[in-house]
Amino acid sequence: MISRQTKQFLIFFTYFLLAVLFGIIIYYGFIKDPETCFDGKQNQNETGLDCGGVCALVCKEVVTGELLQMKEEHFIPSGKDTYDIVAKVFNPNGEAGAVSFSYTVILKDASQTVLASRTGTGYILPLENKYILEFNLQSSTMPASVSVLTDNIEWAHFSGYQEKPAVNIYQKRYNEVTSSAVFGEAVGLVSNESQYDFRSVVIQVILRDRNNMPLAINSTVMNTLRSNENRDFRLVWPTAFPGTVENVEMIVDADVYHSENFIKQYISGTVAPVSVGRR
Repeated sequence: MISRQTKQFLIFFTYFLLAVLFGIIIYYGFIKDPETCFDGKQNQNETGLDCGGVCALVCKEVVTGELLQMKEEHFIPSGKDTYDIVAKVFNPNGEAGAVSFSYTVILKDASQTVLASRTGTGYILPLENKYILEFNLQSSTMPASVSVLTDNIEWAHFSGYQEKPAVNIYQKRYNEVTSSAVFGEAVGLVSNESQYDFRSVVIQVILRDRNNMPLAINSTVMNTLRSNENRDFRLVWPTAFPGTVENVEMIVDADVYHSENFIKQYISGTVAPVSVGRR
């Protein structure tokens, strides 16, 4: 025979279960918003936020990559209290390129006090080495070092990509001229041998001494370079700079990320911003 205390417990427990069940019905039937593919939550059997699974929207690919690496950082006196900057950045990723990234150039003295800084943006392809050139940073104190920090990288996934489009420089030549207006000049012929039209290409020239240290730099931009088009360029240095030029680097950098055909052919994923440091 069941004791009175046991009966009371069973009655209490039954009412408790009924109350819980009633509360659940009220919550899910009248209070809780229904799960949808537009509620800003990863619920149901979604594989992402409101995408995949029962949702018709395909989840965007989130692309990340290893840190960009600085291979070279130099400052060059370019006038009274002004300095130019040469930095070489390398993308170690074989299948991820940066549609854009931010960088900050920082000049410091021997005590690590910041003398001058400047920010800029760039882009880089998978496994690409490229130069960052900045001109005329102002400092009344002679710098002791320069560093370049990268951040805010917007990655894109590349599929089937093997090498940069064939945009080359021919007829390269550097001359020091006897003219009151010009000390030196670099000339060449840019040839777009690729199948792509480019909104812009950047020509960079780095003059180095016998120890491969940069003596002077220059750059210019060509707008709208079409497939199979050739174009001459000339860059000048109006004033003399110290040192003897033993090596001349001429680099052409095509803006591939604004070439619609290039993007359609190689970039298979969508982009996602990622904040990274220099090292």
